[in-house]
Amino acid sequence: MNQERKTEIHDIIILGAGPAGLAAALYAARADLNPLVLTGTQIGGQAALTHQIENYPGFPDGVGGVELSDLFQKNAERFGAVLEFDNATSVDLTERPFTVNTYGNTYKTNSLIVTTGASPNELGIPGEQEFRGRGVSYCGTCDGWFFKEKKVVVVGGGDSALEEGIFLTRYATSVTIIHRRDELRAGAILKERAFNNPKISFIWDTVVKEIKGDEGVEKVITENVETGEISEVATDGFFVFIGHTPNSKMFKGQLEMDDAGYLIVDKRMHTSVDGVYAAGEIADPHFRQVITSAGMGAAAAIEATHFLENEG
Repeated sequence: MNQERKTEIHDIIILGAGPAGLAAALYAARADLNPLVLTGTQIGGQAALTHQIENYPGFPDGVGGVELSDLFQKNAERFGAVLEFDNATSVDLTERPFTVNTYGNTYKTNSLIVTTGASPNELGIPGEQEFRGRGVSYCGTCDGWFFKEKKVVVVGGGDSALEEGIFLTRYATSVTIIHRRDELRAGAILKERAFNNPKISFIWDTVVKEIKGDEGVEKVITENVETGEISEVATDGFFVFIGHTPNSKMFKGQLEMDDAGYLIVDKRMHTSVDGVYAAGEIADPHFRQVITSAGMGAAAAIEATHFLENEG
């Protein structure tokens, strides 16, 4: 027998519990709006998967991603934010109160803040899905421990690739970074650390064409984009850090977004629907920093508060 879905009505619902969502929750809670945060599967978002965050103000010695996320959560809950471990499956933004459906409940809300973030991009090559969880990973912080005294390959050339590659040297005997260009996009400090790390080596102007193995990853097939030369690189692990895709599918046709799927907001975090705001990586393809996401979340909550006050 099907259980009847319960419906709850809220002043404000926040989708996502990364830095943007938790900062929004803090500001909305301090405005006595009793925000409900539907956390999704990961409290802290991408930040919680980062081993050490060294550029968040107030932590001169750095802070662990999980620790910072925990502090964000405690701060928001102190003022009355409620976190619900649930995933939004669909929304209806055609009329207020807006409707948010999850696997078990239906929620109504007079304002909505979207902070659903972005998910890691995949290469889409043979072997990637087959060996996912058996040597293929998109999170060095999550899976690095499994590669103690083993060789790993990292694909990418940005900050994430170098941050995770450097972290993986804690466990792996060697980290080979494969990049399709001859120059990294990462920041200067990270490049210096990577170049000076004796465990890290680079393969330039190269793409990975296939991942091979038996029970787990054993080698990757590469192609030099300049010469066309095909090579094999032996490895026990394969980590992919080639950017992210915004988690905006459920808003398609309801909120304005760019060609890449990022929600379009104005300078005050307003989306194309009155009463709906977006913050963090779901609306930020450029900066993608913990501090900017938190600032966007705070701004979205302030604007949502003004909206609710004006609407009575």
